Amino acid sequence: MTAKHISECHERIKPYVHNTAVLTSRLIDKEVEANLFFKCENFQRAGAYKMRGATNAILQLTDQQKKNGVVTHSSGNFAQALSLAAQSVGVIAHIVMPNTAPEVKKVGVREYGGKIYECEPTVEARQALADAIAVSTGATFIHPSNDENVILGQGTAAIELLQEQPDLDFIFCPIGGGGLIAGSALAVKYFGNSCEVLGGEPFEADDAYRSLISGKIEGNKTVNTIADGLKTTLGDKNFPIIKELVSDIIRVKEEEIIAAMRLVWERMKIIIEPSSAVTVAAVIRQSKENSKILQNKNVGIIISGGNVDLAKLPF
Repeated sequence: MTAKHISECHERIKPYVHNTAVLTSRLIDKEVEANLFFKCENFQRAGAYKMRGATNAILQLTDQQKKNGVVTHSSGNFAQALSLAAQSVGVIAHIVMPNTAPEVKKVGVREYGGKIYECEPTVEARQALADAIAVSTGATFIHPSNDENVILGQGTAAIELLQEQPDLDFIFCPIGGGGLIAGSALAVKYFGNSCEVLGGEPFEADDAYRSLISGKIEGNKTVNTIADGLKTTLGDKNFPIIKELVSDIIRVKEEEIIAAMRLVWERMKIIIEPSSAVTVAAVIRQSKENSKILQNKNVGIIISGGNVDLAKLPF
């Protein structure tokens, strides 16, 4: 995946996605002693950055593949994104969702025309049902994160952030399946100016942290985290990129995620979901534990989404 590939992807999806706002907060800057720039993908179509990768993947299908439809599995944000992207070009979307997925995300899938199939909340159950649907319908399976077209699409958020703030020293991303941070790392490699990519991950689902240490893909020992979008594992297409280009992964506790989420809601007056708050929490933890690393630096933060079940707020 070259600079040309990611640039062409960015041009391809522009008619279908928003170039989202980059916001700042002097109060949060003061707290972490750095200059933070929040790329607000919570303002993206379907409420999350995943609209980018979903759109690019669908636009790359052949006419016959579009006729047969697409299928994926997702806890919510990619489910909504693929449903909306498919609807935009007249394609049927079959969506496998764990029965524990937030109701607000199920509602979004239905509103965007996706057909939901519920399963047990395990990676194995999700993949098995998606495979069965692909066989029975002829639909093309599109992985939420371990797909080159998806990875390239997700990286376009970082491209836009770098275009607006070319002198960033760091970009922080949340890590679930690895598509966003892999795409962002590629964007930084080709378009960044001595910028580093770091990840944020819950202690309760820290497979990427352990994978970076061991050098191989590790499974999750637990997924008992409020960050529902980060419960998936890395893939063989995105992990090599992460291993090569991501500098570090900062793990955070559940109470830190909730505190960061509340901080952004209160100080910036924007809605972010727990998975996005993981990244903010990682920046705050890094500023406290290794203050000199971020001090007075320009730090980009990808706010990955804002699809929150308001009936189940943690504060």
